[in-house]
Amino acid sequence: MTTTVADQAGGTWRDLLSRRHLGTIVVLAGGVALYATNIYLTASMLPTIVADIGGERFYAWSTTVFLVASVSSSVVVGRTVARFGARGSYVLALAFFVAGSVLCAVSPTMAVLLAGRAVQGVGGGMLSGLGYALIRSSLPERLWARASALISAMWGVGTLAGPALGGLFGQLRLWQVAFVALAAAALGLAVLVPKALPRARPEGTVMPTPLVSMLLLSAAVLLVSVAGVAEQHTVRIVFLVVAAILVVGFVARERRAEARVLPRSTFEHAAPTKWIYLFIVVLSIGSTAEAFVPLFGQRLAGLAPVAAGFLGAVLAAGWTIGEIPAANAVRASAIRRILLAAPLLLGGGLAVLALTQRADAGAGTVVVWVLGLLVAGSGIGIAWPHLATKAMGVESGGAEADRASAAINTVQLVSNAFGSALAGLLVNLGGDADTGSARWMFGGVAVLVLVGALVSRPLTRRA
Repeated sequence: MTTTVADQAGGTWRDLLSRRHLGTIVVLAGGVALYATNIYLTASMLPTIVADIGGERFYAWSTTVFLVASVSSSVVVGRTVARFGARGSYVLALAFFVAGSVLCAVSPTMAVLLAGRAVQGVGGGMLSGLGYALIRSSLPERLWARASALISAMWGVGTLAGPALGGLFGQLRLWQVAFVALAAAALGLAVLVPKALPRARPEGTVMPTPLVSMLLLSAAVLLVSVAGVAEQHTVRIVFLVVAAILVVGFVARERRAEARVLPRSTFEHAAPTKWIYLFIVVLSIGSTAEAFVPLFGQRLAGLAPVAAGFLGAVLAAGWTIGEIPAANAVRASAIRRILLAAPLLLGGGLAVLALTQRADAGAGTVVVWVLGLLVAGSGIGIAWPHLATKAMGVESGGAEADRASAAINTVQLVSNAFGSALAGLLVNLGGDADTGSARWMFGGVAVLVLVGALVSRPLTRRA
């Protein structure tokens, strides 16, 4: 991609939200918002769905099949863009999402619902991946950081809107209407695509499908998802170890294969690419601690389910609050300080939560939890737009640049899967005591993040 002097100048939020770029950012951010909202909305409605159509034995598989399908489709985002272009790829992703949502809405049994969730996952994984992959080809470079910040902020929107809407539709026993609403929203985005995204296909040959890499990653995510719901401690550890071996096999395959998920520069000694993705891994694993916040909010502080749900959304709110102003940073020294501070804020915020977990927690303790979650979330938020921008800029253009951009989402999804399973394992280490479980989980993830802060050093030196 050719960069002009104007492109290199710092952009502004006003520029990003101007008439020229507004349609593009609405489509890209809207797709990620759909994906994120769908995750939390479905999780909130699932108890009601199971009560209506049965299939309680397969309760956890609703999330598992969606996640595995999302990872599988995110792997081929680069190839899809190369073959169908920006418009065609986005319409294809929306078509899968609409079809899956409609299938979920009309599901008479859990088997049909799981099929719908799988189709939804294919579309959702593509939408989430395209949100980052198309920034590079649809917007000037000066807007990449702000666009990345706005798009990733949609996870905060999903975290807030999903549980609220899911709880409402579930309470009214109108879960079918919720899936229809998701399909309608996707169709509304599809109307904007022709005007918002470029028509031309990117130059270069269509990338080969990384089938072996895709199978290794999907199998690893499947094992991690199963480990997350396994009751026996030993079984969970075995599944996680096998999944880790599959990830090692994936990396070994990527180093020598022509059909790859990651850009070639990931394995070049002098390139910063591997450190960018490892940084994303650390932040993504740290973010998974939020899944257990509502549980401990109810059990240790006696919060009502709704209040505990919103407590769980505080980390996502901190993420959004942190990234919007941080995206304005353009000087290398400022970005260096941001990348140094990010894992320290995330790990420090989680450490505060670990140290303040206690039974019969009062209002004052809950306030401390809120502050800790805000600090932790801001640690992710301040770094994310700059990591995404760096990933999109490590390659000069062509297929490798598409791989670099699309891999942001794939790395995040896989890291979230491993992080969730790891957090569940740490909770079990606490035994039957809720206080011990909470301390193990928050403390263990905090230590992991703080140790992982070492991956920021090479990036800050290069900055």
